[in-house]
Formats: sequence, C-alpha cells, structure tokens
Amino acid sequence: MGFGAGSTLDSVELPVLEVRTVAADDPGTLLEWTAPDAPLAFLRRGDGIVGLGVAVRVPAESWAALAAAALVDDAVGMPGSGLVAFGAFPFRRDRPRELLVPSVVVGRRDGRSWATTIGAAAPQRTPLGAAPTAELSPGAVTPAAYRDAVAAATRAIADGRASKVVLARDLGGSIPPESDRRAVLARLADSYPDTWAFAVDGMLGASPETLVRVSRGEVTARVLAGTAAPDLDDAALLSSAKNRSEHELAVRSVLDTIAPLAADVSHTEPFVLTLPNLRHLATDVRAALAPGRSVLDLVAALHPTAAVAGTPTDAALELIAELEPLDRDRYAGPVGWVDAAGDGEWAIALRCARITADGVVTAWAGAGIVADSDPDAELAETGLKFAPIVGALG
Repeated sequence: MGFGAGSTLDSVELPVLEVRTVAADDPGTLLEWTAPDAPLAFLRRGDGIVGLGVAVRVPAESWAALAAAALVDDAVGMPGSGLVAFGAFPFRRDRPRELLVPSVVVGRRDGRSWATTIGAAAPQRTPLGAAPTAELSPGAVTPAAYRDAVAAATRAIADGRASKVVLARDLGGSIPPESDRRAVLARLADSYPDTWAFAVDGMLGASPETLVRVSRGEVTARVLAGTAAPDLDDAALLSSAKNRSEHELAVRSVLDTIAPLAADVSHTEPFVLTLPNLRHLATDVRAALAPGRSVLDLVAALHPTAAVAGTPTDAALELIAELEPLDRDRYAGPVGWVDAAGDGEWAIALRCARITADGVVTAWAGAGIVADSDPDAELAETGLKFAPIVGALG
C-alpha cells in the first residue's frame, strides 16, 4: 500500500500514507466508482466524494497524527481532495469513533473532478446493478409501544425531568446479500436531491440535516427541528407553538455549543425547508472557526444535538435509555468526512438504514417529544420520516 515506517499514538500503530491527488476527466456517475457491496459516499446533487477499498482504519482521536505524518501530493486543492477519511460515528458518546481512509477517492465539485490514490491503488468503475427490494416491518419498538413511550415521555417532561426528548422506533427486513447497495443510495439521491446521500460502513441514507461544515476556517451548520406533513402551508408551520418551541430549543443548543469553539457566530431567522415527503423548520448558522480547531472538534462538541436527543442533553439521554428499548447504533450520529487540514462536511445520520454484509436491514426514525406532544401525531411523524428509506427499498 506504499506505507512507510509507522508512528504510535495511544498504542495505535499509524502508517505513513503516500497520497497522490490528480485532476481527472468528469467521472460521470460517482457511485459507479465505489464498491457495490461496501459503498463509501458523501454526495449532494451528484457531486461530492466516493471511496473504494480501505487503506487504514484509525480512531478519530488519531486523525491529526495520521494526517501530519502522511506524504501528500495534491495537485487539485479542492475540498475533498488530498488525504480524506470517512466516518459514521455511534449515537452513544461512550462508544469508539472510527475513521476509514479509502485506498481510492474519486470526487467532483464546482465542475472540477479528481482522483486520489494511496500507494499502488487504482480507481475501478463498476456499473450500478438492479436495486434490491425489501419489505420492512416493525422491529423492537412496535407502533403501540411507541405511543406508550411518547405518553411516558410527556409525563416525564411535565414532571420537570426534561424540556424535550427525541424517541425513535425501528423497522427491519432483509435484501439478498449479493445486492448492489449503491442502487439503494442512488434511489435516495434521485428522490431527495437536496439531502446528503451517504454510505459509510453499511450505514446509508439521505440526510436533510447538516451537522457542521468547515472550509478554510468558515463554519456552517443547519438546524432542523419541527416537522409537518407536506400539505401544511409555511405560515401554519412557522406559527405552530409546538414546532417553534422544539426548534428554538435545538437552535439554542447549537449556538451555545459552537460559541466556545468559534467567533462571529450568527444565524438566520427560522424558515421552512420543503422536502418531497415533509417539511421542517430550519435555521442556518455561520461562524469563524477558532485557531487550532478542526471539524472533528465541532462534531464531538455538537453531538448529540437537541434535534436528535433532546434538552437538556444529559436528562434527555437518560429518558432515551429508559423509554427506547433499541440500539440506535449509528442512527442519529455524525456521518461525513474530514481532510488533512481538519476541514470537512458532516451530516446527522437520518432517513437511513444499516445493511449488514448478509443483507439484514434495520431502519430508524424518531420524533421530538415536548410537553404537549400527541402520541398518534408523533407516530405519524415517524412514518413520514421512514418514507425515504422504505421507498428506496421498493
């Protein structure tokens, strides 16, 4: 793989990676440049980066040392060129966070394309196969159990244990093990072009929510909280007391978290983001990253946001542990990429599913519960949020 002598950090042996990025002709459909059975991708409207193969896996805390030791020849200098690692981190903060460095990365942005290789690796193109289908059915949390959990959460909120808690439920099914996972992601990307289409280590989905982006010191984030069916007009969603309260809690959580790590923090007024299957209240946040910080510092500080856990965070996580009898794995965790400079793009793993090597599918969806939440309405909201992955699987 072109590795030189290694270095050690916290007992992790780190190779010296020889990385080369060159300009390339337009690669066409980027998903054709990643593996059918183990795609790596982070795309929006067809642009972004995809990866092939695995050069090395490292703990997230070892990334800066790995990047500093790498021998990088980058003739392109675009976001996503040079040394890049993908990550899909667990929802639970006490679980290890791992980054995966592909042997090959193919990217396109703003009309420019490139290929990055490590050592002797070379790009390989494989046409997309047929999309697999699966019928998903309730998993560990049935609809009735979800209603009960929502009712219990509202009682806990009335008792002052939290202001908001996000509760999830799951669906399960299977696809043939030899299926082309990229075809599922392609369906999602085509149906929901304004989302981040991602695939990392078996997790794939189309997330509408940017956790954080850093590019040359500029920080941007988008907060989504407050949801309605697509037939509700903008004014009704913007004036909904329940949705505005939920949204304001999420925005305040992000602003308070970013403040110690950045300067010149600002945000827009809430607006309505319309997707094919639902609408969200959204607020965009901007800031200037503090010196010596990276996108991974922001990812660690921001996760879990109020939009996927609740408020206050620790109290909400306690309620989730009590009321949600399932393992979220990496659902609602950070997913994205980081480069050698510490820049990158990260979303929250929503509208997604995990597909194991043997084809077992697990999907998740959640809703934010506040004092006046109605169990039937929250159950219906999770149904709307399941729609993208259910549709992508036929």
